[in-house]
Amino acid sequence: MEKMTAAQARQVEAIGKHVRLEGWLRTRRDSKGGFSFLELNDGTCLGNVQVVAPAALPNYESEIKKLPVGASVRITGEVKQSPAKGQPTEIHADRVELVGTADPEKYPLQKKGHSFEFLRTIAHLRPRTNTFGAVMRVRNRISKSIHDFFQERGFLYVHAPIITASDCEGAGQMFKVTTLDLNKVPRAEGAVDYGQDFFHRPSFLTVSGQLEAEIFACSLGLVYTFGPTFRAENSNTPRHLAEFWMVEPEMAFYDLNDNMDLAEAFIKRLIKDALEHQAEDMQFFQERVDKEIIARLEGVLKHDFVRLSYTEAIEILLKSGQQWQFPVSWGTDLQSEHERYLSEQHFKKPVILFDYPKGIKSFYMRLNEDGKTVRAMDVLVPGVGEIIGGSQREERLDVLEARMKEMNLDPEAYWWYLDLRRYGTVPHAGFGLGLERTVQFITGMANIRDVIPCPRTPGSAEF
Repeated sequence: MEKMTAAQARQVEAIGKHVRLEGWLRTRRDSKGGFSFLELNDGTCLGNVQVVAPAALPNYESEIKKLPVGASVRITGEVKQSPAKGQPTEIHADRVELVGTADPEKYPLQKKGHSFEFLRTIAHLRPRTNTFGAVMRVRNRISKSIHDFFQERGFLYVHAPIITASDCEGAGQMFKVTTLDLNKVPRAEGAVDYGQDFFHRPSFLTVSGQLEAEIFACSLGLVYTFGPTFRAENSNTPRHLAEFWMVEPEMAFYDLNDNMDLAEAFIKRLIKDALEHQAEDMQFFQERVDKEIIARLEGVLKHDFVRLSYTEAIEILLKSGQQWQFPVSWGTDLQSEHERYLSEQHFKKPVILFDYPKGIKSFYMRLNEDGKTVRAMDVLVPGVGEIIGGSQREERLDVLEARMKEMNLDPEAYWWYLDLRRYGTVPHAGFGLGLERTVQFITGMANIRDVIPCPRTPGSAEF
């Protein structure tokens, strides 16, 4: 007897095999003909496996006919061709074992049609629903494709620290890490005495692995980080999380054009793999979540991304005749409404904006010859807006030090970062892609809290 997953058991190649399946009961329908139909799902695919349980089984009356939705079961039997439309196989059971029951009076997923808002209150159970099972499988595929894409191109996967003393973004919205007793905070000369803290200095959860990735790019060439990042931003919106995952490649000897080429190829690879390897789940999103999702993604694959300077984008927005919630002017950061107008209405395809005003971008971005703009880039996609942010990094020591002072950053705090410019400096570039926004983009899911296993938002850290 062979142990199979539900995905394997649904394949025609499985017909004739005697197998064991384990999973959770989605539905039970008792027939007057002396058998029951059980719909089993183990999470490996969207579709259930139909199990035919005959009345001749010894526990048919005592257990099988009483099996509740949500119960876990172990089933053995033969895989046979199914006469039912839409399913290639079914299991003719010779044994059905109840592993764990689920009280039908209390199990919250007895009925279909729960709102996403309700499911967030039972985030520990929502992966058993079709929607969240599909989201997690697509998320898994995207994560695999991220590694495949970079590994195939000779990138090294490096692990950036989660605890850091550096603020990469310079916004100060960081979670502090401390072992100090908050009821008895030690002080010296009126300030917190961090000499008594674990790291002997103020320490935080990272907002980005970029600065550390640059260390390795400046010695190993092509690298990427992929891990959790944190923002202590008090935002309750469908686009923000306090904890999220970022993939951040850094490339020595790359300029901004190389960076844009890589970003475009990267996004197209993630889309292609999701459509190819998660076709059943993607069809589900097309039918139940966003009826335009597959056409939109296929459109991204077919077209070259538009490359447009920030200054040109501002001119387009000013001439658009649109009424904006956030006014448009040169020198202000673009909002989601502006980004989506460019990618969804004006160009109707992905757009890469570049050469932003230096005043709205981070200190490490390379200053252009005009002294007003930096070699930054943002990739905008239909349905989401910004999905990638990146830049060519400033490799000139004197310019970088001047930019840091201009932005009120202490160069001494970044001495190690400046050393990269002192010893064998090279042009280099990189970008960051948020995994959750990418899952949103590919699945059509509207709220970022519904594409991560355990959403962390202001006032919410359930488990």
